[in-house]
Amino acid sequence: MSGGTEQGAGTVPVGDTGAVTVPVGDTGAVTVPVGDARGVTVRVPAKVNVQLAVGAARPDGFHDLANVFLAVSLFDEVTATPAETLTITCEGPDADKVPLDRTNLAARAAELLAARHGISPDVHLHIAKDIPVAGGMAGGSADGAGALLACDALWGLNTPRADLLEICAELGSDVPFSLVGGAALGTGRGERLTELAVGGTFHWVFAVADGGLSTPAVYGEFDRLTEGVEVPEPAASPVLLDALRTGDTTALAGALANDLQAAALSLRPSLTATLTAGAEAGALAALVSGSGPTTAFLVKDAETAESVAATLIASGTCRTARAATSPAAGATVLAD
Repeated sequence: MSGGTEQGAGTVPVGDTGAVTVPVGDTGAVTVPVGDARGVTVRVPAKVNVQLAVGAARPDGFHDLANVFLAVSLFDEVTATPAETLTITCEGPDADKVPLDRTNLAARAAELLAARHGISPDVHLHIAKDIPVAGGMAGGSADGAGALLACDALWGLNTPRADLLEICAELGSDVPFSLVGGAALGTGRGERLTELAVGGTFHWVFAVADGGLSTPAVYGEFDRLTEGVEVPEPAASPVLLDALRTGDTTALAGALANDLQAAALSLRPSLTATLTAGAEAGALAALVSGSGPTTAFLVKDAETAESVAATLIASGTCRTARAATSPAAGATVLAD
């Protein structure tokens, strides 16, 4: 499930200089510049849902989920720089499809953080995209989490981690995980996280389709396809959680599951050919990533990942294919 909208360029104002020590997770801190011409840059990962169990629609329109997130090594970078008003620019693949107004989760993150501290959200946010836009890999959610952490550092706020996670949950279901990274089980609508242990490195290939898929449209199709059917309460697979904990790629391949896959394929039948091409190229498992249309292929090692990616590109069933590993760290302030 992709938890929000995705985010083209402008002049970056120059402010005063200084420094602030910003907590990173629960274990350390990094000193970053505050208010200089370079601003503060945060790197934030994409995600793959290794399990996405979806319950029936709730009265509020959301669905209860058992959503096992795994952060992967495809990253956006969000840079916050002092400005006279809130502005957004974007570069990278499909940057023209990224909204540059206040519907962008990065802008909303700056506004919510500023409101919590009683200040004005005067900041320029520049997004360097590498996560596929509207691809089911939480690129918009990543940008929201990245902007939140970057603004917190730039403004010297030192907001407690628990408060940052509350703001993330207000922004969207996937945003808290973008801040946390690693691996986690998301319950509720996906925003309540329990961090999970991962015992090794997993290798992936992600095939990027032409165009995007609307997350609400995919959930709407799920509701249509399950109308009149008793939808079970979502629950995490013990086999899958154990495969993550032990780093067992073969066991993980056998446990991958996405309850939204049928809905995504109903709206975009051409993705079936991509899934087939990747499986025939040697992937251990293939599935639609979240709400799609990006497709994910678990492979045994880095060499196989490069081979499967090349085969997928040559097949003509996707626009491009990218190799990546997991787990990856969550939103991280980059040192100069």
